[in-house]
Formats: sequence, C-alpha cells, structure tokens
Amino acid sequence: MRAAVRSIRQIKAAFRHECSRYFSNIDRRRKLSVYSGIGLAQIPVYSKDCGSYVVSSLLAYRGLSVDAAKVSRNEGLNREGPLIEYECRIAAGELADGDLCQVGTLRELQRLYDELVVSANACRLDRYAASEKSGRSRWLWSRFMPQTSYSPVRGLYLYGGVGTGKTMLMDLFFDQLPCNWRKKRIHFHDFMLSVHSRLQKHKGVPDPLEVVAGEISDEAILLCLDEFMVTDVADALILNRLFRYLFSNGVVLVATSNRAPDNLYEGGLQRDLFLPFISTLKERCTVHEIGSSVDYRKKTSAKQGFYFVGTDSSDLFKEKFQELIGNSIPIQQEVEVVMGRTLKVPLGANGCAYFLFEELCDRPLGAADYFGLCKNFHTLALEGVPIFGLHNRTAAYRFVTLVDVMYENKARLLCTAEGSPYQIFERIVTISDAQQMAPRTSSRSRKNDDFDLCVDNELGFAKDRTISRLTEMNSKEFLENHATMISEKQTLEVKQSSRVKAVHG
Repeated sequence: MRAAVRSIRQIKAAFRHECSRYFSNIDRRRKLSVYSGIGLAQIPVYSKDCGSYVVSSLLAYRGLSVDAAKVSRNEGLNREGPLIEYECRIAAGELADGDLCQVGTLRELQRLYDELVVSANACRLDRYAASEKSGRSRWLWSRFMPQTSYSPVRGLYLYGGVGTGKTMLMDLFFDQLPCNWRKKRIHFHDFMLSVHSRLQKHKGVPDPLEVVAGEISDEAILLCLDEFMVTDVADALILNRLFRYLFSNGVVLVATSNRAPDNLYEGGLQRDLFLPFISTLKERCTVHEIGSSVDYRKKTSAKQGFYFVGTDSSDLFKEKFQELIGNSIPIQQEVEVVMGRTLKVPLGANGCAYFLFEELCDRPLGAADYFGLCKNFHTLALEGVPIFGLHNRTAAYRFVTLVDVMYENKARLLCTAEGSPYQIFERIVTISDAQQMAPRTSSRSRKNDDFDLCVDNELGFAKDRTISRLTEMNSKEFLENHATMISEKQTLEVKQSSRVKAVHG
C-alpha cells in the first residue's frame, strides 16, 4: 500500500514539473508576442487568401511573429512548436510567406502540440517508459484483463484542396516533436500495406486485427497519416475495427486528406459498413479544413522537363533515358517488391527503369508493387500514358496510385503522354461536375468523346491531386533537388566502398 501511495506521489510531482515547464514556455512565447494572438480583438475581417472571414488576431499575428521568429532562432530556442518554427523558416527564407489559411491550420497544430506536451505522461508518449509486451502477449493479457485507455488528447484531421501545403504542415509539426516520443509519420498507402502484411503474419490468431493494433500502438502512440483516402473495399471493411482498437489503446491520430470525413469512400461498395468509422473518426479527432485556393505545387517553374506530349516525342524520350543511364547497358531485371513477390522490369540500369504504360497500369498491380519498384529505382521511364476515360478507368486508378507512390518516395518520372496532365484527365468527372454539364441536343453530342466520359467521384477528386503532383514533379526545382539527392547518395556510396576496401585491404 505504501509503495502504491509513493508511486502516486511521484506521478503527481512529475506532472507538476511538466506543467510548470509547459507554462514557463507559454510565458516565454507570450513575451515574443506570437502565441495565438492572445489579447487581440477577435474582429471578423474578410481575407482574400482564404476567400472568407477570419478573426483579426490572425491578421495581427502575421505582423508580429516575424520579429519573434528571428529572436527565437537567434536565441537558439528549439522545439517551441510548429507555429514558431513556421515563422522561423519564413524569416530565414526557407519558406515563402504563407497565406492566412495556413497560419490558421498552424494554430490548430500548435494547440495539439501544446496539449501533447502537457499530457505526455498521461498519453504514454515516452518510448523508454512504454510497455515492452509484444503484440501477441498484449492480446493474451487483454483476454484476462480487458481494458481501454483512450487518450486525453483528441487528434486532428486536416483536409483541403490539392497543393495547399497539408503535407508540409504535417511534416513541420512532426519534426518539432521530441525524439523520445513514440511517434510515426507514414503515407496512408504505406500504412495499409503494413497492416495487411501484419495480418498475414498473425494468421491463425482468433482476432489478428487486435494483435496488429497492439503492435502499432506499442510502436507509436502518435500516428501521423498523410493523404488519408479510402478506395479499396478491403481497407474500408477493416478500418472501423482497426481504429476502434487503436483509439482504445490510446493512439492519437493526425491525418491529412483531400476529402472531408463524411465524403470518405463515397459511393464505395458496402459503404454502410464503413460509416461507423466516420463517426469514430469525428469523435476522436478535431476536423479542420484548410481553405486556401492556392496550389503551391503549380507555382513552381514548370517547363517541358521530363514530361513529353505527343506521339512524335518517342525518339526524344529514348534519348533522355539513355542520357540518364549514362554508359550503363540497360537489361531486363526482376526485382522483389513485397512479401516475396517479384516484378519484371523490361529495361533497367543505373537506378532507372523503363516500362510501357500497359506493363505497369493495365496489369493487376497495386501500391505494394509500386513501393517496391521505387525502393529499387529512383527514376521511372513510362512510355505511352493515354487519355483516360470510361474505357480505361481501372488503368487511371493505377496511374493515380503510381504517381502518389512516386511523389511520396521523391522518385523522378520520365514519360510520354497523349496530352498534358490536365488533358489526360479531362474526361474524368465527379457526379457534381456531370450534373452541371449542360445537356447537348445537337448532333455534336454523339461524339465518341461523350460516350467515353467517366463519372467517378473518387477518381474525379483524385485527379486534381495527380495533376498537381505531375506539375510539381516536372518542375525545375523538383528535378534539380532530385539530381542533387542522387549525386549525394552516389558520393556517400563511394566513400563507404572506399572505407570497406581500406578495412579489408
């Protein structure tokens, strides 16, 4: 009994210490005049950036925080949260000055950051104090001692249009988190691949999904998922139970998406089984929309780059591929992608792989195959991207997934296409877009193009993201950064090889 009382006293003392440190940090930020516009009048003012009314504290904040950010960086203050770090990077010229909607989103991220700091012990964020039970033993223990441990902190679900900076803001938030926390930042595609792989490993357990949730929550209490979108019926059917277990294990979710929660998996098969997940998501996360109409990806200096339009560009495409592989001779290869599966590469050399469009997008391949491909090759040459429509809708879905995976892995795309990024998706529309189209009564309405119109909500929303990403991947900045990354990697490999030779020499 005395030991229990002593433990409680120690916990209280630690909590008082954390609170004291936290409020001390808040006082320091107040002195810097940047913390959330405290004490400023909350007067609605129309903002052109957001296309809506915002409170004047945000406008005042923009005028005060730059000097404070300079002071923060000059004094060597570290991990003050995403809001100050954002302004530090603007002041240092590392980021362009953001719009008010991004600042509004950063206020939400800063709020979450501060709540997590104050509740770090209650949330069990410290990885060194975390339980060392394995997933299976956790499951076995829960059979005898069923318990739930919801986090005292609600997560955050950010959604908005393409190119509004959702991923950048999430990364900025994640980078500010203490290194000793149990945290993970992962793309949603990659996360679901990991879930399915774990389920396969625990086949035979009465409830493998609970075991998988136990493993995930042991590794990361704070889970940051980028590009949350549900298009696969298999994913949709397990998400509700998976996250019910995760949340009951104390997991805090931070997610970005192009879709509002109520619009996830819209029109999908057996969506009624998915709807409870939406309710759970809104219960455990604060939902915040990024209202900016600016697509920052399209503000890059996009030129012809590596994206060639037209059937007459095949020779130029092949010359560019030969230039990229240098003196290497391209050969047919076979690479392992996931769980023992292999993928044949028609031609590969010097980190570059060549495919016809049909070989990658007209075959039953998915995100797992594309992730495996990007782990083996930093550049993908894809010949013959078509105009998408009703007749090749499945191929369009695969191409969208391929671009998502390449963008996440910072891979370079060399391709030929029948049209610009906008033109290849022009016949893909949402139900709302289709309803707004004026009915045609002339003979012109019988064109083949009209019959090939594809009305698909998921694909219609995803196309904007893909067009935006293709534009950025074709920009001068992206290609220069990629070339620098490859050069640095090759230099590092040469140095490591030299060290090995010196050791064994």
